[in-house]
Amino acid sequence: MGFQVTEVQKSLKGFDYPGSPEDLARHAQSNGADKGLVEALRNLPKDSFDGPNAVMHSLSEADVLGGSTR
Repeated sequence: MGFQVTEVQKSLKGFDYPGSPEDLARHAQSNGADKGLVEALRNLPKDSFDGPNAVMHSLSEADVLGGSTR
């Protein structure tokens, strides 16, 4: 199962980068993100992310994204 790119973007809207996977997960959770997405963010392998593109790249490498980027 993959998360839609728009779902991830909505969950991270307003996040103040840089941030850790835990910071991302907490923000997504406060925005009402799916529990699975919160866990996927929490388990990302980097210590810090400098922007949404880095997050999307890492989620893509973790093979948890599905759907179009359009």
